[in-house]
Amino acid sequence: MTDNVQTKRVVIIGGGITGLSAAFRLSELCKNKPYTLAVTLFEARNRLGGVIHTFEKDGFLIDAGPDNFVTAKPWAMALARRLGIDAEIISTNEAHRSALVVRNQNLLPIPEGFLLMAPTKLMPMVTTPLFSIPGKFRMAMEFFLPARQNNDDESLASFVTRRFGQEALDRVVQPLISGIYTARPEKLSLRATMPRFLELERQYGSVIRGMRKEGKKRRVAQNKTGSGARYGMFVTFKDGLRTLVEALQERLGHVDFHLNTPVSRIEKGPSHSGKPAWTVKTRSDLLTEADGLIIAGPSKHAAALMTDVDPVLADALAQVRYASSAVAHLAYRREQISHPLNAFGCVVPMVEKLNIIAASFSSVKYDGRAPNGHVLIRAFMGGALQPEIIQRDDQALADTACNDLNRLLGIASKPLFAVVSRWPHSMAQYDVGHLESVKAMRKKISSHKTLQIAGNGFDGVGIPDCVRAGEQAAEAIMADLG
Repeated sequence: MTDNVQTKRVVIIGGGITGLSAAFRLSELCKNKPYTLAVTLFEARNRLGGVIHTFEKDGFLIDAGPDNFVTAKPWAMALARRLGIDAEIISTNEAHRSALVVRNQNLLPIPEGFLLMAPTKLMPMVTTPLFSIPGKFRMAMEFFLPARQNNDDESLASFVTRRFGQEALDRVVQPLISGIYTARPEKLSLRATMPRFLELERQYGSVIRGMRKEGKKRRVAQNKTGSGARYGMFVTFKDGLRTLVEALQERLGHVDFHLNTPVSRIEKGPSHSGKPAWTVKTRSDLLTEADGLIIAGPSKHAAALMTDVDPVLADALAQVRYASSAVAHLAYRREQISHPLNAFGCVVPMVEKLNIIAASFSSVKYDGRAPNGHVLIRAFMGGALQPEIIQRDDQALADTACNDLNRLLGIASKPLFAVVSRWPHSMAQYDVGHLESVKAMRKKISSHKTLQIAGNGFDGVGIPDCVRAGEQAAEAIMADLG
């Protein structure tokens, strides 16, 4: 750094979607400033994007990690518009906008109007074979149960069994939620993940009553378009999620990227010294001074870097648990599969004792994922519910996924190919009390001027949440720099 007055440097540690969003927001905010902004980004992997990774094989387009994002949270869509790639966004296919759930080794449709944990329509619940008659009566009782009086945080399992009964949890809610958070419902904080249901209970005394009163417009839309209306809010890019990463990288030509460069240590400079506030040291002994520092990515990585700077904050960051998962990408000719594939995928309750926790019919869900006459399926394994499965090698994981899918989908022959993607310690687990922990961590972070820590360990695990986290970190750093 040649002139600390004219040039200010910000270092970003982590080149996933959070770090890239932070870098792009910095580039937007530094315009018309009385100084130039130099940005350096360190990434331990040999590529940018983090869990976003798209590749092609034999004419199939494969998203190895997440394959879409939701428009209900606006930050990813807003970023796409600013990058000028919103025209590349595609929605789910209008046909088969529904999901299936396994019961007794059979695939059954999730009842129309069942939204995550609450039924909103009577007849689909009466006629579905998914629940027993006692289970249906227990769920209907929710309409008449009094609301809980205290406002303490509780687990998703506690809330669901209290309001709807054990069968609702076991048969639908657990597999649906596990498909999102790969979490144990007995540990998952409802307030940190789905506060809307707590608010419905508080305001209306009943979740069903609240959803019926607030959902008139939604039900009208569903009556017009079918039970899959809500599936229209899931979008991706025509060429996969790599489109977002590549567009960010292209617009960030001014950023000094260092791939294959893990950071081993950070040091905080003396305050009011006139010297850079931070020194970043990589494992290759590269030293970089910075006026501002953003640590983007899993909280456990931030915890390791903060140990010498702030042991209390480091310990709090380390308390955020992470689960590992694996995805088996399986390619078939359409005639190999006897099931009609009349949905976007299926979820698997733990009580079914299978190895996969969910499967996505990627080529049914989005156009352009498989050649004509072929099918691409993604099978998910591991998470907090089945951590031991991840210890198997790739071939064993592929065989495991094939065995379960053969049984569920009527597949009698081997896939054309099977590719396994592993995501170790990538999914944050929001345990009961998570929001209180986040509040305490943010208070500690605020005591370190020109430092921001962002990632999926705080406010959300999806792509829009990570985009927002990176942008907020950049805005806070710019405010600190003045």
